[in-house]
Amino acid sequence: MPATHVQAPAEQLPRHGPRVFLAGGITGVTDWQSAAVALFDAGPRPVVLLNPRRDDFDVTDPAMGAGQIAWEYAMLRAADAVLFWFADGGSVQPITLFELGATAERGVPIAVGTDPAYPRAFDVREQLRLRRPEVEVRTRLEDVVGDVWRAVGE
Repeated sequence: MPATHVQAPAEQLPRHGPRVFLAGGITGVTDWQSAAVALFDAGPRPVVLLNPRRDDFDVTDPAMGAGQIAWEYAMLRAADAVLFWFADGGSVQPITLFELGATAERGVPIAVGTDPAYPRAFDVREQLRLRRPEVEVRTRLEDVVGDVWRAVGE
């Protein structure tokens, strides 16, 4: 069943399924969000994907950056569950680490994975072991999507 895809900076939030925020690197990493969308499209029921990856983002424009940060902040709070994926590419993805810490503290359902080549995978696992020990950190995006489905009630 195809997912509804809400991409930054869109502000209309449909409500015909659980809302899932796709948290993870954008700059300097592969477009893992497209792979996640395809996996959710093949899922058992409707879901609304909140995707921060934009087609037209200029990282050198402070106004665009402020708008992006505000959008992500609002959408993380509108989400019923958050999928975190720490992609390959050598980037540490500090904003995603920050969002993971904040979201883990709030107690929202999360599903987390790191590409095997992600340089701070150990840190992600250890921090979650201390704060959210029930969250298994996966190494395949497919498994993280499966965890989201379980969290929102397949």
